[in-house]
Amino acid sequence: MDEILIRATGLEKRFGDFVAVDGIDFEVHKGEAFGFLGPNGAGKTSTMRMIGAASPMSGGSMSVLGLDPETEGPRLRSRLGVVPQENNLDEELTVKDNLIMYGRYFDLSRAVLKDRIAELLEFVQLTDKADAKVSALSGGMKRRVIIARGLINEPDLYILDEPTTGLDPQARHVLWDRLYRLKQRGVTLIITTHYMDEAEQLCDRLVVMDGGRIVAEGSPRSLIETHTPRDVVELRFPVGVLETITEQIESMSDQTEILADRALVYTDDAEHTIATVTEGSLEPETVLARRSTLEDVFLRLTGRTLVD
Repeated sequence: MDEILIRATGLEKRFGDFVAVDGIDFEVHKGEAFGFLGPNGAGKTSTMRMIGAASPMSGGSMSVLGLDPETEGPRLRSRLGVVPQENNLDEELTVKDNLIMYGRYFDLSRAVLKDRIAELLEFVQLTDKADAKVSALSGGMKRRVIIARGLINEPDLYILDEPTTGLDPQARHVLWDRLYRLKQRGVTLIITTHYMDEAEQLCDRLVVMDGGRIVAEGSPRSLIETHTPRDVVELRFPVGVLETITEQIESMSDQTEILADRALVYTDDAEHTIATVTEGSLEPETVLARRSTLEDVFLRLTGRTLVD
C-alpha cells in the first residue's frame, strides 16, 4: 500500500459563485479502501466526478493512476470501474446483454466477454439470472449487476458512489461481502456512503467532508479515538424536563449534547457517569450506555442540522 494511486493538492470545484470543493488535499494508496463521508452538499460527489475525469477541476492539481484527468480523460476512464448512485441499467435487456453492451464500450471481444461475464456473475451470485430481464430483478440484484458491470474492464481503480443506498439490510450485507472480497484481492476502492456502519466495515481510511472541506481524516477507529471519549451515556427524560436540567447534565462532562428527546453524555467511564446520575437528583426514564461510534464522530464534526 505504499504506491499512491491518487494525489490531490488544493483541489477545487466551483459552480459560478458556489464553492463545492474548497482546496482539499488527500492521497489514496494502492490496495486500500478509501472513503468519503459527509452530509448532502459536502462536496463528495463533485470530488468523485473529478477523480473519474467526468468533471473538470476549477483549481488545484490531481494525479490519478499517474494520469492527469484534465488532459488524459479517455485513457483514465478506460482504467476505472464506476458504480453510480442510480440504477441506470437497461431494464428491457437481460442481465447478460447489459454486461455485453457495457463491455463493448471497452472494445472487449465477445469471446473475452463470454468468460468474463460468467466469472463476474458467479462472483456476484447471479449466475442463474444471466438470461433474466433486469426489470424482473429485485433492487439488491440490480445493484449486484451494477457491481459486476463496473468490473467488466478489470479496472485499476473502482469508484462506488453510495453503493447500497435504498437496499434492505440483507441486500446490503451481501454487497458488503462482495466488496470485502474485492478488497482482499487487492482492488483499490473509493467509496462514498451515508452509512456509518458501511464505512466502518469497508474503509481502511476515510475523510469526513463538510462545506467542501476535509474536517477529519484517518481510519474509522482512529477517528473515534481522536474525536470522542470512549463511551456515550444516553439519558431519556419525560417531555419538558430536559429544558430544566440542562446545566446539571452539562456539568457531568466536557462533551454533552441536548437533543429533542434525550441527552448524550460523552465520557471515558460510563459506569461512573451512570452512578452520578443515580446518586443525584436526575430521574431519567431510561439510561443506555454504549461505546462511541463513527456516527458520533460524524455528527460531532458536521452537526445534526438537515441539509437539502
